[in-house]
Amino acid sequence: MPTSTLVTPDNRYLVVRGRLWRRSDPRLSEQERERLVGELMTARRAVAVALRAGHGEALRSARAGVQAAKVALGERGPLWWDDGAPNYTRRMARNTPYASWYESVLA
Repeated sequence: MPTSTLVTPDNRYLVVRGRLWRRSDPRLSEQERERLVGELMTARRAVAVALRAGHGEALRSARAGVQAAKVALGERGPLWWDDGAPNYTRRMARNTPYASWYESVLA
């Protein structure tokens, strides 16, 4: 399996261990994307702290922050593309229309 990050030919997904994950919306400016990634990392750290502390309300709040950042980045929520193509996030690449491309990359 390739060690570099694989991106589908249409730039919609990353392939991680054979599974598709939606990429950030390419229409975001680099500055906005960096800001949102910072928010995401802060929220993820808050999740870890809340888990260790066993604080339920803090955990719910931190997870909501992760969700909000992921939606703002375009990785969750409404699709950022508008050509009607379905969302294959979390699916194995070999079980999607990207199967031929993926097999050719692995060969």
